[in-house]
Amino acid sequence: MNIIGKNVKTIREKLGWTQEQLVAKCNLIDWQISRSTLAKVEANVRRVTDIEVLKLSTALNVPINHLFDTKRVCDQQS
Repeated sequence: MNIIGKNVKTIREKLGWTQEQLVAKCNLIDWQISRSTLAKVEANVRRVTDIEVLKLSTALNVPINHLFDTKRVCDQQS
């Protein structure tokens, strides 16, 4: 459904953040997302719009291309 979910989860976990903490950061930048919706994004169950990719990049403080890095996803699955 989306290709960034696993990277969002990986980056969030490397930062030591819970889903609730990432949701709070998203809410601070005017993106009202629930923990449940974030869980669906991370599980690749929910589509992610381009503006949502930008919001996730901002909240996680990473370049957008890090969210699309397929090597990161492959490294995590090995």
